[in-house]
Amino acid sequence: MPRRNIDAPQDQQWPPPPRMSVRCSKYPLTLIDIPSTTQCPQCFGQNCLRLESWTWFTYPLHQAIEVPETLLKKRKQNEKAREERLAAAVAARKAQKAKRTVIFKRAEAYVKEYEQKEREEIRLKRVARAAGDFYVPAQPKVYFVVRIRGINEIAPKPRKILQLLRLLQINNGVFVKATRATQQMLRLVEPYVAYGEPNLKSVRELIYKRGYGKVDKQRIPLSHNAVIEEALGKYDILSVEDLIHEIFTAGPNFKQASNFLWPFKLSNPTGGWRTRKFKHFVQGGDFGDREENINKLIRQMN
Repeated sequence: MPRRNIDAPQDQQWPPPPRMSVRCSKYPLTLIDIPSTTQCPQCFGQNCLRLESWTWFTYPLHQAIEVPETLLKKRKQNEKAREERLAAAVAARKAQKAKRTVIFKRAEAYVKEYEQKEREEIRLKRVARAAGDFYVPAQPKVYFVVRIRGINEIAPKPRKILQLLRLLQINNGVFVKATRATQQMLRLVEPYVAYGEPNLKSVRELIYKRGYGKVDKQRIPLSHNAVIEEALGKYDILSVEDLIHEIFTAGPNFKQASNFLWPFKLSNPTGGWRTRKFKHFVQGGDFGDREENINKLIRQMN
């Protein structure tokens, strides 16, 4: 913008509203924006002898300016992409809401199933006691196996079994389905592991607190149900509660669910191990089958 002449009258509006452009006869190379009723701001009419000596230029209105075709196409593409994004976001919100409803209904059904199973077990115990008999609980379906011994002086066969069980480090833990083959494997590696039947509370606490999933061979925390659904959605496992139910009940997709879970990295038990760690549990040590007492060890190590 040109500088104002200090000798100019002070009653003139400056800067003038940009309405027209003129070229002064004194400064012909300067294009100046002034209103039609204002004198030349360069010389204030001293060198512009007559109005006809000015060259006037009018600004075209923005409505009259034609927009380039490429810009119009780009605007249309951006608008279309924006509409598609908004539509996809709305559809995703609707799908997420419907999925959340399904997850909540499944969780409620699981709670009812667990409570019914617990009440049924209590009823059977009372019936056996009333008849003067002993109630024999069902065989365990799932074992939780914890490695308690290092890598020194391990024979080749137990070493290979520990590799198959994915117990590569001390204090690692995994869920194993109780079958004849796994029971024979656990007997061979019994001096190196502690195992037993976990209850529902232990399974839930382990997965919620120390649960990690294996996604593309990476250890990913289970911070969202989408991580589980992406890996196990084809097996109808959509949430953490579905995963807990599949592990605890040893469902038809137990193998896939267990392999999805990264081996649990536990801490040393609170209060330490027993005095004779490498003796059997029934002899005052720590290794071997603990049955239901594995839950106490899980509390100490989790």
